[in-house]
Amino acid sequence: MSVLVDLIVMLGMFVIVPMGLGLIDGPRPRGLRSLRRAWPLLAAPGALALWLPRSPTAAALAAVYALATVALALCAPARITALARREGGFSPRLLAPAEIAVLTALVAPSVAGLALVAERAGHELFGFDLDILALTVPHFHFAGFAAALVAGLVCRTSDGRATRFAALSVPLGTLLVLIGYFVDDWAELVGALVLTAGMWAVALETRRELRGGLDPVTRGLLAVSAVVLVATMLLALSWALGEATGLPHPNLTWMAATHGLGNALGFALCSLLARHRLRATDPIKETAPWPV
Repeated sequence: MSVLVDLIVMLGMFVIVPMGLGLIDGPRPRGLRSLRRAWPLLAAPGALALWLPRSPTAAALAAVYALATVALALCAPARITALARREGGFSPRLLAPAEIAVLTALVAPSVAGLALVAERAGHELFGFDLDILALTVPHFHFAGFAAALVAGLVCRTSDGRATRFAALSVPLGTLLVLIGYFVDDWAELVGALVLTAGMWAVALETRRELRGGLDPVTRGLLAVSAVVLVATMLLALSWALGEATGLPHPNLTWMAATHGLGNALGFALCSLLARHRLRATDPIKETAPWPV
């Protein structure tokens, strides 16, 4: 399992995060542009740490990547400040659902970075065993970063009840899953239910997008992302339900090979590739201001 998880994490580090950052429009703090350009270099030490034995050296390399994720998280308050400056002052309406989703995407990798440092140091952070910490790293690259960002992008281009629900419930579900780590399996199940509802709302809106005049490649990428998302979140629900109730459910190895790999390749990668293609073919719609 560890080799597969490490490969998924590297996909998140080197491909998903920089590709996703390139889709964030609206006020972009100067540091965000610099981080996107430097991200592969900043991710390299973290990726190397994955393949070294747990040690102070591996933890130090992971810390370089963790610092980059913290810098990315700090772009969230800087972005809010820039939005407030643009609008002439802060007001609650600045935190529209699409904006909450993109702010979540900026912050989520820092949770992965912290977990990576602890796991590479062999330290059971907050009492979590090393396997859980290792799985937290991909979870917050894909459920935390990619899913929240895609939900925000969908809400931005098609603002309606379903898309606003998705843009709010994906960040909320991710937060509830994190809280569930500290509470109990039932709390984690609640988070999984909320996250699944949001992800399925994203899949539903993606299916609606297929009715437009899309080129075959973009249509195929969106179709794959929607279908895979339904299946992988069913697996997530079955695992969370089994953990809470004791009912038979997939083990972590099976979840990494199905839910994890499916979300990484079938959902996150296909969704972001499709969004970049949509931007190239319909730049006006795809670069519209984030709703406030």
